[in-house]
Amino acid sequence: MARPYTPGPKRFVFSAGDGDDRQVLVDDPQEAYVAFSAFFQERDSDAYTIDDESAGQRLVLMPGRSVIARFEDADPPRSQYLKVDRGNRCLPSAMLFFENGYAGLDHFGQWFPDLADLDAPPETRGAARAAMFTTEAAAIDEVARIWGDSGIVDPSDRYHVFFESYGLDEDQAERAELLELIEFLGLERVAPPAGAADGEVWVRTDARLHAACAQWA
Repeated sequence: MARPYTPGPKRFVFSAGDGDDRQVLVDDPQEAYVAFSAFFQERDSDAYTIDDESAGQRLVLMPGRSVIARFEDADPPRSQYLKVDRGNRCLPSAMLFFENGYAGLDHFGQWFPDLADLDAPPETRGAARAAMFTTEAAAIDEVARIWGDSGIVDPSDRYHVFFESYGLDEDQAERAELLELIEFLGLERVAPPAGAADGEVWVRTDARLHAACAQWA
C-alpha cells in the first residue's frame, strides 16, 4: 500500500549531484514550485531530484535525456519513466508532483515501468502503451488525456482534432498510441482539411469522446 499523500506544510529536498542539496519547508505547491524553479535555473545538471521523504516519493528530472522518472516507496515499490519530446515539460511535471505527489503525474504522458523501454522507437512505445488499455472506459480516458494536452474541437463541433498545429516529427509516440486506440474503440478517423498541419489527427466525435474530452476542456 502507498503511504497517504497529505497536503502541506511539507518538507522537500532538492538535489542535483553537486553536493549543494536544498531543504525547503513550504505551505503550498506554488511556493514549492517557485523554490524549485530557482534551484533548477541556477544549475546545469544531468539530473535534478525532488524528494518528499514523509510520503516516500521522489521525482527525478533528466532534461538532457528528455526523461522524467517517479518513484514511490510503496508495497511493492513503484517506479516509472517518461520520455518527453519537449524539454520545457520538465518544470510542469514538478508542479504536478508538488500538488499531488506520485499520483499527480498519472495523466502527464506515457509512463513505462523500465527505463530501457524509452529506447524503443516512438511507434513501438506508442503501440506498447496502447496495449496497456484493455477496456473501453480506460481507452477512452487515455484518448481524452491525449486530446487534452494538444487538441481542439473544430468550429463545426463535429470533429475532435488531436495534435493541433503539430508536425509529424512531434509527439510521435503519443500519435502512434492514439492511432491504436482509435482502432480499438472503433472511432472514425477522417482526412484533415486542406491547410491542416501534417501531424494533426482528426476524429469524428461521438458521445463517448465528447463526454470524456469535456473533462479536459
